[in-house]
Amino acid sequence: MQGKVLIVTGAFGALGKVVSDIALSRGARVAGIDHAPGQMPATSERIEIGGVDLSDAVRAKVAVEATVKHFGRLDAVVNIAGGFAFETIADGDIKTWQRMHALNLLTALNTSHAALPYLAASKAGRIVNIGAMGALQAGAGMGPYAASKAAVHRLTEALASEWKGKVTVNAVLPSIIDTKANRADMPKADFSKWVTPQELAEVILFLVSDAASGVTGALVPVSGRV
Repeated sequence: MQGKVLIVTGAFGALGKVVSDIALSRGARVAGIDHAPGQMPATSERIEIGGVDLSDAVRAKVAVEATVKHFGRLDAVVNIAGGFAFETIADGDIKTWQRMHALNLLTALNTSHAALPYLAASKAGRIVNIGAMGALQAGAGMGPYAASKAAVHRLTEALASEWKGKVTVNAVLPSIIDTKANRADMPKADFSKWVTPQELAEVILFLVSDAASGVTGALVPVSGRV
């Protein structure tokens, strides 16, 4: 991670915070982009760009350009921004499908699209997306979410093919991440089986690292003990 400049979207959430903190501890410089307001003052190692709707291509481009202006370059994008909804098709609403599409696919698409010219100029350009094990086969109530994450899988593969030799593009596929919010939503579950944010962050940062230069187009399951 030493000296690498990373964008982490969804940086103020449970996983985004862990990825950012570990990357910083290993010498990276991090721009955290999130829909929530930023609170930390900018430093030479870290900036927070808050209040950004990454489903809007123009706003995503502005945030990426602000990162490059601050750090002088960009080496990697970790697309964590997203959301979840559990809703059956019969009882649901088309707006849920549209919201999942915007939160999970468009955020990753817009950020990646804006970042690609800068990543291609890096000696080791990287994109890491967050897919989902649940998108490999959708269960009841998982339609909107699974469809949007399956689209992230296809985005990953298409970008990897189009930018082969210039930028590596991979995705991690978690099962259930062990966060306070997920524990509150599923209080009777066996939390010990879930993948921790730290475990997932290690795989993400491996894919960002120089050691993963030969890996692109991969959908990497990180399912914990589920």
